[in-house]
Amino acid sequence: MTIRRIGTESSATRSRLLDIVEQLMISEGYAAVGVRRVAREAGVTPALINYYFPTLDDLLLAVLHRNAERELESLREVAASARPLHALWERASHREGAVMTTEFLAMANHRKAIRDEIAAHALRSREAEVQIIAAALAGRDTDVPPVALTTLLAYIPRTFVLEEALGLTFGHPETLALVQRYLNDLEA
Repeated sequence: MTIRRIGTESSATRSRLLDIVEQLMISEGYAAVGVRRVAREAGVTPALINYYFPTLDDLLLAVLHRNAERELESLREVAASARPLHALWERASHREGAVMTTEFLAMANHRKAIRDEIAAHALRSREAEVQIIAAALAGRDTDVPPVALTTLLAYIPRTFVLEEALGLTFGHPETLALVQRYLNDLEA
């Protein structure tokens, strides 16, 4: 049996391929990602893609893992900020992050082979966010469950971003004002 060699994870070419996949996911959705399409966008052969990623699922998982590492680093920065609740809100308000989250959720729905990896990453992120919120609320007189606040701070701004892309902003200013007042009270 011949053992197939796979390209190194630190390769600039591998990184460029992952960049292309991310851009395709953001601009056209994960369904636009295919070995031939990525090869064409990168100006390489499909065989080179397969050198680094033996299957399409391997390629998509690599993008997930890279995004997971970035997210965990981002959460470390949030934890160190002076106003972590506001920082969590701001973090979830970025368009690319909202789109990537949506694409990973769609991927989990349609690519059962990688669903568990996506779910495991989402759980790790949620647990880290709960720890950040629990620390931010420590010593404060509040009955807010950190896990509930985590969900609100993650999904309301992401939903806003996605709705704004549709031109739908009805209720956004009022909700944003309410959330800002609430976060200001919590982080007074």
